[in-house]
Amino acid sequence: MSSIAFERLSKTYPGGFAALSELSLEIADGELLVVVGPSGCGKSTLLRLLAGLDQPTGGSIRIGATNVDALSPAERNVAMVFQDYALYPTMTVRGNLEFPLKMRRMGGAERKRRIERVAGMLDLLPLLDHSPAQLSGGQRQRVAMGRALVREPAVFLLDEPLANLDARLRAQVRAEIAELQRRTGTTMIYVTHDQVEAMTLGQRIAVLDRGRLQQAASPRELYARPVNTFVAGFIGNPPMNLLPVRVERPGEIVFPSLGHSRLLLGRARAPQQAAVAGIRPEAVRLAGDPAEGIDARVQDVEYLGHETLLHFAHESGPACLIGRLPGLQPHSRGDAVRLTLAPEDLHFFDRSGQVLA
Repeated sequence: MSSIAFERLSKTYPGGFAALSELSLEIADGELLVVVGPSGCGKSTLLRLLAGLDQPTGGSIRIGATNVDALSPAERNVAMVFQDYALYPTMTVRGNLEFPLKMRRMGGAERKRRIERVAGMLDLLPLLDHSPAQLSGGQRQRVAMGRALVREPAVFLLDEPLANLDARLRAQVRAEIAELQRRTGTTMIYVTHDQVEAMTLGQRIAVLDRGRLQQAASPRELYARPVNTFVAGFIGNPPMNLLPVRVERPGEIVFPSLGHSRLLLGRARAPQQAAVAGIRPEAVRLAGDPAEGIDARVQDVEYLGHETLLHFAHESGPACLIGRLPGLQPHSRGDAVRLTLAPEDLHFFDRSGQVLA
């Protein structure tokens, strides 16, 4: 087990494409860090650089106290699990688990001990004599993880390992990965483009966009205190509503996309340089008093059973606001409503997208 440190790490490919730009991040010994972001943001490049499969064009990487920039992949003691299980079809589960140990010329007694320990940990003992073709997708993924764990690596890297599984199995294996990490205490970096997966699995989450680290924090902090509009609009399902605003006086803001509706903030104050206001869908409420709130019209309704998502707009304009309300709401497309947005639930961002205190 080891800590990891990326120091001003950069990777530029021939042709000038910057996959990573001066990324600095520390990962504690035994931490499960999830790296999340849209396709092409640099997530997989980060793993490849850490594993030694690619070389950085700038910065450095430390595993524990060792600078690994000049070390080969084999010398880094890093194990990877990919989206593709890459199991050997002609070998049994036991053979797949044993293969990396044979490559290291490990003795038979030690191989047997490691295989039985990892197989027991992953509930694979009854399957050791099965071939991969006899296994379900979730079982194959566990074998792929076991083949990495049996090496007892310093760092465990998972690159979108659940992408090929259906939704139900994905949730099950995700829970198994979290439990496995708690039991082993192995330092893990888990890459995904699915922010729901990131929020439910990560002890801490690093959000990337276009090769740059946007924010690294706990799931709770990312959700409650995003540092910019990218994080606010990426984290959350549905994500935070982001609306253009104009501050006319310290205690009053105007929403141009909601028919220039005005919202009095009471004692709260919007920063004069605020250009965007953000509010989570669960903080958008229907006004109980017709004299309160701002006018809107229901543009779309999504019934999810335990909750209803209502899409709002002003008159016939495009939907610009989503509200999450409990249960099955009685509203239909076209209904005129009044909304309340609590000032304490608003986040303000400047024109560059950075959060304002």
